Amino acid sequence: MLRVVFTRRWILLTILFVALILVMGRLGLWQYHRYEQTKRSNHKISLAQHAEPVPIQSLSGPGANLPGSERYRPVTATGQYDPAHQFVVRRRTNADGDQGFFLITPLIISNGDAVLVNRGWVAPADDTAAFPAVPKTPAGTVTLTGRLQLDETTRISGIRNVGGLPPRQFMLINSTEQTKKLSKPVLSGYLELVKTSPPLTKGQSAEQIGAPGSDSSGTDMAVVGQGVHLPYAIQWWLFALMVPVGWWILLRQELKERRKKAAAATAAAPPAPRGPEGTAGTDVKAEADVTADAGSEAATRS
Repeated sequence: MLRVVFTRRWILLTILFVALILVMGRLGLWQYHRYEQTKRSNHKISLAQHAEPVPIQSLSGPGANLPGSERYRPVTATGQYDPAHQFVVRRRTNADGDQGFFLITPLIISNGDAVLVNRGWVAPADDTAAFPAVPKTPAGTVTLTGRLQLDETTRISGIRNVGGLPPRQFMLINSTEQTKKLSKPVLSGYLELVKTSPPLTKGQSAEQIGAPGSDSSGTDMAVVGQGVHLPYAIQWWLFALMVPVGWWILLRQELKERRKKAAAATAAAPPAPRGPEGTAGTDVKAEADVTADAGSEAATRS
């Protein structure tokens, strides 16, 4: 076996198998780190979501730099909608994966600042370039409860902010971009609507955006096995453990093949030369030689 293992072919094959083990182990470790990162992120989201609601102006202001830890924090806002500056955001999907728009309506709060409110998803018109049919805007003073979201940017969202769109249509929900359109200061970030007081009528409701991070029971989503990263890590490590098994199976197979070839070569080898009468003839000749030697010795004694 050692003679086989230390051949050039098997040395190279062993190096390849060791490299595969290292690569698969590293990929598994990378996926595990991704799992840990996702777990920490989900835990932060869970903490933010289960915090007590606070007025949005206590966390945000015009031009404020919102920390990522405040994302999904429950916030409230009281004021009146400004339907004249209402707009939609393109290429957004609902819970069923259908593509449409998010409906964004500014809310003017008591100090005169504007808060962008994502009221939910609306279906596109037959002509995708046309402004879609949207729910009616509630009149009068309303109190909103929702999730605080950070301004969308191309770097964070991966959505390209293209120009030349139809009127009142945008690619991103961004307070800085909307400040140029409104005559009032706009708070950083936006409110993702969850509840309205007084309640909305059917004609005023868009399709609500589901909450990320937690299930209906309120438990933390960062549990073992949730998501893809932990299963992928385990999968790569199992592959790494299977490589030595494959190496041993290949080695045993080659040793078996070598033994078969050696046995076949031995069976095919020609027999050793024999006398004309075989082994028995050889023994008679040897016995005659011994008799002749004995007679010579007796003659010498005489």
